[in-house]
Amino acid sequence: MKQYKGIIYIIISAFCFALMNVFVRLAGELPSVQKSFFRNFVAFLFAAAIMMRRQISVRCGAGNFRYLLLRSVFGTLGILCNFYAVDHLVLADASMLNKMSPFFAIIFSYLILKEKVTPVQALAVAGAFIGSLFIIRPTLLNMDLIPSLIGLLGGIGAGAAYTMVRLLGERGEEGPRIVCIFSGFSCLVTLPFLIFDYHPMTWQQFGILLLAGLSAAGGQFSITAAYCYAPAKEISIYDYSQIIFSAILGFAIFGQLPDMLSWLGYVTICSMAVMMFFYNRRGYRRSAETHAP
Repeated sequence: MKQYKGIIYIIISAFCFALMNVFVRLAGELPSVQKSFFRNFVAFLFAAAIMMRRQISVRCGAGNFRYLLLRSVFGTLGILCNFYAVDHLVLADASMLNKMSPFFAIIFSYLILKEKVTPVQALAVAGAFIGSLFIIRPTLLNMDLIPSLIGLLGGIGAGAAYTMVRLLGERGEEGPRIVCIFSGFSCLVTLPFLIFDYHPMTWQQFGILLLAGLSAAGGQFSITAAYCYAPAKEISIYDYSQIIFSAILGFAIFGQLPDMLSWLGYVTICSMAVMMFFYNRRGYRRSAETHAP
C-alpha cells in the first residue's frame, strides 16, 4: 500500500513540475534569473513555514555546511539553465534534457561519494547520453543547439545537486532545512541581477510566476513525500511521466510537437531509465532477501 502511495505522490510531483515549466514559459519575455527568483522565493516561504511549524533549527549539522553550499550552487545552476531551455525549446525537449539528471547523479556519486558503478549503470549512462544527442543534434545547422546544451547543463547541475542531497540525507539533514537553505541561497544569488536588470512585469506575469513557484513547491514536497513512502529504486521510473505531461501541455497550450529525432531521444533515454529501474529493483530485492531473518 505504501508503494502505491509513493507512486501517486511522484506522479503528482511530475505533473507539478511540468505545470511549473508551462507557467515559466507563459510568463513571457523575462530573464531566466528573474523567473528563478520568484520561483525560489515562494519555495523558500513554504519551507520556512514548515520549519517553523515543526520547530526545525536553521543550524545545520556539523560539517554539513559545505555540502549544503554545493547543493545550493548546483541546484541554482540547474534551475537557471532549465528555465532558459524552457523558454527556448519545445517543452518536452527541455523536460527530457533536465531528466538526464539521474544519469549524471550516477557519475557524480562515483566521483564524489566513491560509489561503485556497475556495467549496467555505465551502459545506462552511455545510452542516455546517446539519446540526448538525438534531442540536442550537435550540428551547426541546428538553431536550437545553444539552448539544448544549456538544457543539458541544467541536467548536469541537477544531478550534482541530487548527489549532495543524498549525501546530506545520509548525514542526518532534514528535508525542509535543505529546501529552505537552497531556496534562500538562490534568491540571494539572483537578487542583484533582479535589482540592477529588473524587467517590469504586468500583474498577469507576476501572478503567473507565483503560480510557477506554487507548482514548484508542490512538486518538491510531493517528491519528498513519495520517497518517504517507498524507496527510490521502486518508484523513480514514474518520475519520467513528466515528459508525457510536458508533451501534452506543450501541444495543448503552445501547439508544440516534437520531431521524430526528439521522440527517438525520448524513447532511448526512457528505455535506459526503465532498464535501471528493473536493475535497481532486482538488487534491492536481493539485498532484502539476504538480510531477511
